[in-house]
Amino acid sequence: MCIALVVAAVGSIGAPLITKVATTFHVSLGSAQWTLTVALLSGAVATPVLGRLGAGPHRRATILVTLAVVVAGSALTVLPLPFAWLLAGRAAQGVGLGLTALMMGVARDHLPEERGAAVIALISVVSIMGVSVGYPLAALLAELGGVRAAYGLGLVTTAAALLTVWRSIPEAPEGRSARVDVAGAAVLAAALLLVLFLAGERSLWSRHLAVAAGLAVVAGVLLCVWAVVELRSTTPLVDVRAVRHPAVAGANLATFVGGVGMYLLLTLITRYAQTPQGAGYGFGLTTFVAGLVLIPFSVLGFVAGKLTPRVRKRIADPLLLAGSAVVVGGGFALFAAARSDLAELFVAMGVLGFGVGGFSAAMPGVILAVTPKSETSSAMSFNYVVRSVGYSLGSAIGGLALAAGTGPGRLVPDDSAYTTAALAGIGAMAITTLTSLALARRRPPRTNP
Repeated sequence: MCIALVVAAVGSIGAPLITKVATTFHVSLGSAQWTLTVALLSGAVATPVLGRLGAGPHRRATILVTLAVVVAGSALTVLPLPFAWLLAGRAAQGVGLGLTALMMGVARDHLPEERGAAVIALISVVSIMGVSVGYPLAALLAELGGVRAAYGLGLVTTAAALLTVWRSIPEAPEGRSARVDVAGAAVLAAALLLVLFLAGERSLWSRHLAVAAGLAVVAGVLLCVWAVVELRSTTPLVDVRAVRHPAVAGANLATFVGGVGMYLLLTLITRYAQTPQGAGYGFGLTTFVAGLVLIPFSVLGFVAGKLTPRVRKRIADPLLLAGSAVVVGGGFALFAAARSDLAELFVAMGVLGFGVGGFSAAMPGVILAVTPKSETSSAMSFNYVVRSVGYSLGSAIGGLALAAGTGPGRLVPDDSAYTTAALAGIGAMAITTLTSLALARRRPPRTNP
């Protein structure tokens, strides 16, 4: 749990610091945005690689080495070095995002089935809720001591995590082996680079639509090539045949679409809270105070994560996914209908947190029900990649929707743009709900070998 919290907190540190980075290093906002994008990219690429290594006999060493890389990267973000070194440090920090899936493998291997399922669900929740810890703390430290002080939070927490793991993580069970498909990892890295680049460069879609569409086609082709490479490999990075299982494929589709919607609402609420009141709406909150709006998200998300293992004894995991998606859709509806008071934003954020917490806690159960124990880390790492891409696209879609609603000569979008984006989010959660209900109709037998 500690590792999942640290990983999520470190991953979220970059978000509130983009403007500060631009002014401190005298770079454009687009360049500063890469302090977030490069961490997501390295995390998305490293996650399936770490998942495969974690399925083998050297899982403990893999976790320790990965944390050491994260600590080294954290040190680079703190030292008074040029901007390129900051990017390198953030890329190294992003590698640690793949540790969450490994922690799930540890829990499933070394805990009784019922307790292990509860711990895995909580790890999944904490890996998301940690955002609400890192965001306001990073913003506060940046206001008090500058960018370096904010990134120092990552150095302290990752060093503590490394010490914790060194003292407590057991070795993997004997009799396992794992090799990394280097070719598959390279193709996947290229495809994800394009996907995340397209998600981050919102101006490309508005100013050079044909170029953006062409790059999107190239990314799709690369993903198809990657799937072919994995199918032909004797040691695939991700077992594509297992991913094609209806339960796993459906769960990953629900994760992707649901991730788009969940991060879209998170983006809309935090941006709305920071909009200057002179725009005719918004509350003009500072980055730190806006980060405090995430508190209901974190608290109710954690509550949902604790309740879900008890509820899933009576209700199937796919039905829990569907119910959680409906809750998130309710958060969109609340935001669309009532946002003139700050308390209403807190309520919408709390509803979002409860839905995301329940969704995150139920998702591992759907996938692991048809996944052997030895493939836990690999299966969940692929789900993490899908979730990360969904989150990135959700953020990008939010930015594009608001940009489209910004009139000529205006710096902020019209209030109606938020309503339009919220309605799009309701549509995304409707698709997620239907996908989850389809999974419930073909609930598979559990697989535990």
